[in-house]
Amino acid sequence: MRISLYDFGRITVDGAAFTRDVIIGPGGVDSPWWRKEGHNLVPQDLDAVWRQAPDVLIVGTGFYGRMRVPAETAEWVGKKGVDLIALPTPDAVKRFNALDRKGEGTVVAALHLTC
Repeated sequence: MRISLYDFGRITVDGAAFTRDVIIGPGGVDSPWWRKEGHNLVPQDLDAVWRQAPDVLIVGTGFYGRMRVPAETAEWVGKKGVDLIALPTPDAVKRFNALDRKGEGTVVAALHLTC
């Protein structure tokens, strides 16, 4: 999967454009990605991620980084043996492309596209 464009509220993955939050991985793009508490990531929000058995989970916290990844959620992800990288979405997109290009393990991105 390759993210070719990201701007506030819009992302293009392998030529397909999306305007709702997304989960991207080897299984394709899952959109819209809804979260139980909106701007607060909880473990239940990541159910679609686990179907892709990631080694690395990149969370895009929004264009301005306003979505929170509480310590409890980060610990829960770590207990599953998955490396968690949480960054504002512009940086998360760059990191996803770089890690995915390396081909070392399964990388999944869960990206909040707005705020």
